[in-house]
Amino acid sequence: MSQLNFTHDTELTLRAASALVNSDRVEGEQLGDQSTLDAYLDGYGWTGRRDRDDNELAEVHRLRERLGQIWAGADEEERTVAAVNALLSDTRASPWLTRHPEMPEWHLHLASIHDPLAQRMGAEMAMALADLIRGGELRRLKTCSAPECSAVLVDLSRNRSRMFCDTGNCGNRQHVAAYRERRANQG
Repeated sequence: MSQLNFTHDTELTLRAASALVNSDRVEGEQLGDQSTLDAYLDGYGWTGRRDRDDNELAEVHRLRERLGQIWAGADEEERTVAAVNALLSDTRASPWLTRHPEMPEWHLHLASIHDPLAQRMGAEMAMALADLIRGGELRRLKTCSAPECSAVLVDLSRNRSRMFCDTGNCGNRQHVAAYRERRANQG
């Protein structure tokens, strides 16, 4: 088993990226207006500029699509590296160390708090994906194994054994179905 060595902010950003991709894959559009976007941003601690307009929401939706494509191609390392590099370039990622009262550990920011929201999010998410790639852990980007579920997940388990998302209770449903099948075959 490998020991995970990702920083707290990398793990949080990977989870935020996964949640963003899933925001239109399970139960329809979950980021359809500014209030739902604000709730998502607040839930993951995003700071800085928020324009709270239709253009900003559309840019976040475009980022979501781009990240979904990265997840879909994660089994092709060169393609994924090219997509992450393009995202780093397009967002003009420029790393600098910072800390906040609510997060006193040193961590990286990759864009100015004054840059547009989707640019900041894209830069942070691209860097978290770059950390995953540099650590040889790209296979941690997965799609849920439950039938008819297209949600993505980042498997942060020690042994990379996570198979199901946590968006729709997929793991429990699959375990119950397997149990019922075993019981039916016994009797």
